Amino acid sequence: MNTKCSFLVLVVILLLSMAVGGCKAAQEPGKSASQPQEQVDQGQVETKSKYVAGVEATFPPWAWVEGGEFKGIAVDAIRAIAESEGLNIEFQEMPWPSLIPALTEGKIDLIVTAVSVTEERAGVLDYTIPWWEINRVVLVQKDSTLNGVTALCCGVTVGGQGGSTDFEWVKQELATNPGLDIELREFEDPVMAVEDLKVGRVDAVVIDSDTGAKLAAEQPDVRIAAQFYTYPPEPYAIPVKKGDPQQLLQKLNHGIMQLYASGKWAEIVHKYIPGVTILPVPAYMPDYVGSYQQPIPGLEK
Repeated sequence: MNTKCSFLVLVVILLLSMAVGGCKAAQEPGKSASQPQEQVDQGQVETKSKYVAGVEATFPPWAWVEGGEFKGIAVDAIRAIAESEGLNIEFQEMPWPSLIPALTEGKIDLIVTAVSVTEERAGVLDYTIPWWEINRVVLVQKDSTLNGVTALCCGVTVGGQGGSTDFEWVKQELATNPGLDIELREFEDPVMAVEDLKVGRVDAVVIDSDTGAKLAAEQPDVRIAAQFYTYPPEPYAIPVKKGDPQQLLQKLNHGIMQLYASGKWAEIVHKYIPGVTILPVPAYMPDYVGSYQQPIPGLEK
């Protein structure tokens, strides 16, 4: 490696040690951390006979389609919650870029996949209590000499899922530094990104740690080069439309807590990620989420 690249590698190491949580936007000065959400009067809400859940079905182990059937942690958990809370939920497959617009426009009622909580999203969505926290990994070809540093500098092409917090981190924290000399390639879903990695159209893929681990385990030509721990933690939660017009948060939150307390949540997670440590529920939630202010719908004191 030449002198210039050696210097750039040191820069990348410093960036990664300081900014692994960089995809999380900082609170704007002078802006209140928690804005009260606009609530709909419960008495004005007519219970729907069916709720539509948008599913990104290319995001294992959280949601995917196999043999014509939806599978995954989020899918199984929502099925269990629907049964316990008396909800009739229909799954509708949609690509990731369409999910949040469909929810904000009222075309679907909730999103069932792995959705990270961010301040930008919290401006247009409300969230259930968080049920998971995630880190990120860098995938490379199995026989590649790249590691967690060299895979993110010195002329490489880095792929990722457009709109994901992982790829946003790469765009905001690394690609903005011209000295790192990386090219970006955006994909609709992580499976497509890994397929391009296997044939050499990209040198590395940055992805969440759960999905990265599953794809690497299933693809003999792919390995994990490095894992980065996000700080503050990056939580997953179920989004609903801002203001919760269908009053779903109370039932969803209650259902999540019942799922966790009964041990069923651990069973579902271990079905897809054997041996993983089950985090306490509720997990960490940033204070800018309006639907997570006291009192939290569905959580008894």
